[in-house]
Amino acid sequence: MQKLVQKASEDNCDEINMVDFPGGPNAFEICAKFCYGMAVTLNAYNVVAARCAAEYLEMTEDVDRGNLIFKIEVFLNSSIFHSWKDSIIVLRTAKSLLPWSENLKIVGRCIDSIASKTSVDPANITWSYTYNRKLSVQDKIVGDSMKLQEKIESVPKDWWVEDICELEIDLYKRVMTAVKSKGRMDGAVIGEALKTYAVRWLPDSVDALVSGVHSWRNKLLVETIACLLPSDNGVGCSCSFLLKLLKVAVLAGIDDSSKEDLVKRISLKLHEASVKDLLIPARSPQTTLYDVGMVQSIVNQYMTHEQRSQDVEPGKSAGFVLGHGSLLSVGKLIDGYLGEIAHDPNLSLTSFIDLSCSVSELARPVHDGLYKAIDIYLKCRSIQA
Repeated sequence: MQKLVQKASEDNCDEINMVDFPGGPNAFEICAKFCYGMAVTLNAYNVVAARCAAEYLEMTEDVDRGNLIFKIEVFLNSSIFHSWKDSIIVLRTAKSLLPWSENLKIVGRCIDSIASKTSVDPANITWSYTYNRKLSVQDKIVGDSMKLQEKIESVPKDWWVEDICELEIDLYKRVMTAVKSKGRMDGAVIGEALKTYAVRWLPDSVDALVSGVHSWRNKLLVETIACLLPSDNGVGCSCSFLLKLLKVAVLAGIDDSSKEDLVKRISLKLHEASVKDLLIPARSPQTTLYDVGMVQSIVNQYMTHEQRSQDVEPGKSAGFVLGHGSLLSVGKLIDGYLGEIAHDPNLSLTSFIDLSCSVSELARPVHDGLYKAIDIYLKCRSIQA
């Protein structure tokens, strides 16, 4: 302030212009009150602005011992970063105060605080958290001898995923990257976190997905979730969720590498899918209702995995071995899908035959489903004729 006043005097100016002052008038008021010895109330909502403002005004220990920067740092380290919800609030408020909050390492310290708390043994969680979802099956499994009160108080492994859903996508990505880097989080929990975030932010309707207003955000969202998926061959995410991501990926026009990664993951769990899951809307210039070529790619990769599993020598371990039951499920799934797309007047005979022949004979001990799909296809063409 002294420097600014001196400069204003030299320029014969009656006003002091503080360019790009972080935090605005409210943050300046906190600093001014502190200078005059007035009571200042700091909390998770104003502490970042106050810290950035104090930095702007150079309220350091070199000027006066026990200055505002020192006191705010004590408050951050002794209170804010020890609190689960306050750390999230501060991280959210720091977004509007970039680059100050980044340069002062407030963003990084918040992320580290949040990621560290997600790794705490659920049995040791003593702070409040948001949990509005149904408990996962594994969290519902409790011993018969466990008392009712113990069941109520038990903390699920994914206790933390809802609170961080309020973060914007760039900060969410950094938090999840930090969580994964610690190497202590189960892939299934990571998958649940990503699913919860996708449900929170992705629109349900196709029109909303491709609307110009939010299309760029939806594209960024899917690309981010895709790159954060657990590196465990899709074990951490359901096939249904992966296929929903792929649908959005197709509609939002994300890059081919992300789509290829999703296709690979889906192919490893194709036996879990439903016909509805596979109905991926086609984009122009395709003329069909659904993206049959994408499903063809998934099935081809699935059959490649199946062939490799059959080629594994006895006694050697395989990273991916399909049971015969899984193969039967895929055969039934594809026949059901063929029956659905057979109604499409723009579906070519070549596409129909190629997909029907893409699964092995072992997948069809009976051909009732395939015959039904063929019958639908031919009837639709005879009506058109």
